[in-house]
Amino acid sequence: MECGEVLERLRSQANPANVAGMARYGINTKGTLGVPVKLLRGLAREIGKDHDLALELWASGVHEARILATLVDELERVTPGQMNRWARDFDSWDVCDQACQNLFRYSPKAFSKAAEWSQARGEFVRRAGFSLMAGLAVKAKTAPNGAFEAFLPLIVGAAGDSRNMVKKAANWALRGIGKRNPRLRKLAIATAEEIRAQGTPSARWIASDALRELKRLQGQ
Repeated sequence: MECGEVLERLRSQANPANVAGMARYGINTKGTLGVPVKLLRGLAREIGKDHDLALELWASGVHEARILATLVDELERVTPGQMNRWARDFDSWDVCDQACQNLFRYSPKAFSKAAEWSQARGEFVRRAGFSLMAGLAVKAKTAPNGAFEAFLPLIVGAAGDSRNMVKKAANWALRGIGKRNPRLRKLAIATAEEIRAQGTPSARWIASDALRELKRLQGQ
């Protein structure tokens, strides 16, 4: 399927009411059509995998086209350079998270990019680092504990970042790591206590929310 045809299909499904609803959830509405993700997933199944089309869809700048690009790209053709370029383009939390969860977490470079991006200055690139950590915590079934233990100091280092998209993703990553197994849960709880001791509003929020869930799981 050609890029122009795909974009025409997306525009035919535009829904301004959905765009208004997305704005209430903090989603950037620039270039946004309001096409539900369920429809995007159906269209992705119809298209199949197509790396060149994914690049064109991303380059269009259309919000939903970029999410669709993360669904149709060919993992084996995704390079670290492409990952960096797309990460720099992130301007909304949902596109960021869709890219990380649909595509990037399956890359051989996922662990290194998570560590790299979690120390970035840009809000959405930094979010991507923690979104990747959270995604890896669920999907990287055979990864050793040490790979996740290495993420914990990075979460501590970001706990003072008060930007909403960063602190929520750091919390997500901490909780995800803690839910993998008892050892990582114990370490995640200790990390949350360390974060809480920082005393900043963002650190206290990250820690208290994570501790609430992880301690409940610990007691089961």
